Amino acid sequence: MQRAEALKEILRRIDGAGYKAYKDIEGAYDFDDFVLVIDHVQGDPFAAPSRVRVRIPQRVAGFPEAAYRPKSREIALRDYITRVFAREAGRFQRPRATGKSGVISIDRPGQEILERTSCFVNDREVELRFTVGLPAFGRRIAGRIAQEMFFEDIPALVRRAGLYRSIQGRSLVEHLKTNEDADALRAELSKAGIVAFVADGAILPRESGVSQKPLSAGTVVPFESPPSLRLEFTLPNRGKITGMGIPHGVTLIVGGGYHGKSTLLNALEMGVYNHIPGDGREFCVTIPEAVKIRAEDGRRIEKVDISPFISHLPFGKDTTSFSTEDASGSTSQAANIIEALEAGARLLFIDEDTSATNFMIRDHRMQELVSKDHEPITPFIDKVRLLLRDYGVSTVMVIGGSGDYFDVADRVVCLIEYRPYEVTAKAKEIAQRYRTDRRPEGGDRFGRITPRAPLSESFDPSKGKREVKISPKGLTSIHFGTHEIDLGAVEQLASVSQTRAIGDAIYYATRYMDGRRALAEILDRVMEDVAREGLDVLSPFPVGDYAAFRRFELAAAIDRLRTLKVRQLRESS
Repeated sequence: MQRAEALKEILRRIDGAGYKAYKDIEGAYDFDDFVLVIDHVQGDPFAAPSRVRVRIPQRVAGFPEAAYRPKSREIALRDYITRVFAREAGRFQRPRATGKSGVISIDRPGQEILERTSCFVNDREVELRFTVGLPAFGRRIAGRIAQEMFFEDIPALVRRAGLYRSIQGRSLVEHLKTNEDADALRAELSKAGIVAFVADGAILPRESGVSQKPLSAGTVVPFESPPSLRLEFTLPNRGKITGMGIPHGVTLIVGGGYHGKSTLLNALEMGVYNHIPGDGREFCVTIPEAVKIRAEDGRRIEKVDISPFISHLPFGKDTTSFSTEDASGSTSQAANIIEALEAGARLLFIDEDTSATNFMIRDHRMQELVSKDHEPITPFIDKVRLLLRDYGVSTVMVIGGSGDYFDVADRVVCLIEYRPYEVTAKAKEIAQRYRTDRRPEGGDRFGRITPRAPLSESFDPSKGKREVKISPKGLTSIHFGTHEIDLGAVEQLASVSQTRAIGDAIYYATRYMDGRRALAEILDRVMEDVAREGLDVLSPFPVGDYAAFRRFELAAAIDRLRTLKVRQLRESS
């Protein structure tokens, strides 16, 4: 490690030189109150910015143990520090030179509190990882501006975001307590026999279709549980809290258009994550094994046993090992369910609006016109209870157009002007009064979930001269070598940093692909490694913009790689 003055001297020496001379500054420098580590220098002023870290010893940072113990508070603290750094870094952004010169940035969190690699806190130190756009005029080094950034801007950011005395206060305490309480609440769900919980007073509507911030303009209706579904929990910080518990089983969410059905479902599906104070959904929590399911026309499917839903296709096409380059709505939705179950899902969320109609229901009149002998699809209505009985998997569905589902539901919640009412008794009475006369077509068992073993040779992230190239393109797309993984229908992703980590996790997972291990076991091993070693295990060098992801989104990305090849493990089923 060199003294900080050595960095200053290098910057003086290379001032005005060609941009590649910036490589000379890579290394670690002691600034007395912190260590600056320049891990990677960009090769061009227009290239991805340089990767930088600062390590602040706790004798300087001063964070008390109570701020980062237990784990729940540690994750919240790291998230909070990242937010402060991002806000403060924005104050330093101003035009300085060419390209991305002078830009200091860090991973920017959204409404969710996620474990991130942008910040680490332990008994020894605080580490911050961020990027710096090294300044240049054209392709000539702007050494004086670089000195200003390294010796004025970054030390100022360290003081404002990396020291406990600078960020302590009510906002930090609320952030830590909220995350801890949400984790505690989620841990109580299964014990209480419920799969999800929405607190009284929650604000569920979002600002817009492109913003996850809470709606504040116009009429905003706070959530209020129906009395019959109201439960009470005691949280470690907040104390008593009441709200609606959704029991294990089959739950319908019904109501007129624009009355809040999909809004409630969206809040439930994103309840697998904790949310920041003020989000409105801080205490809307769901069991971790919940997966949103939808139709996905055009996706590729690789040897999925969709026979529980689809069989005897024309021309003898095999559905016990179904593959296609261009799935229909019904085959894609069937595959999405089977793949979720294969990955370990215990709760499915389904919205009628994003489902294939012929997959969801086949009414009595259609049964009379087209006999079952000529209809390969067994609709979900005839499998949902078998799924619950045979595999213990619950379902929460938004249904607006098919009252036939009243027959298979355990409970029905009706949204009227964003207010929920439990109407199970009325729905059952209607079902008795107006019999559908449709015939169940699901048989006496749900069917087999056939495990598959991914083959490592089908994963090639190389591009050009065998260079490994994996990168996210926004929230819902990953460039994996020369291929693109489309995650547009994977609706529970919350951050592009999750997408980035998932891309690298796919490549990491290939070490466990021996042609014999089932995908579920591979997911187990990857997630165990991440839990034990941290997200850094996914990369050979420090990465500052990874965020914690779930096994289900990793599985979904693997399943949507168009080069994927698998071997079915029927003997293990």
